[in-house]
Amino acid sequence: MRLDKFLKVSRLIKRRTVANKVSDQGRIYVNGVIAKPAKRLKEGDIITIVQADTQIKVKIVKIPQNNVSVQEASSLYESIN
Repeated sequence: MRLDKFLKVSRLIKRRTVANKVSDQGRIYVNGVIAKPAKRLKEGDIITIVQADTQIKVKIVKIPQNNVSVQEASSLYESIN
């Protein structure tokens, strides 16, 4: 699954267009490397999203085949601090 779609499906970022914009600005890293929106993800990858004063770091637990419900979205990743 593409990075921008995973961010939308997992609800880490609300819209895919916003995920594309943030990624193009170089504020999203996959496994420590700046990632483009089309980056293919796999289970075990670590995503870091750099925002104004905060940094969100998550590990991908599951890659969904389609969209998931709001309740299932948080089960796709686990937070790393």
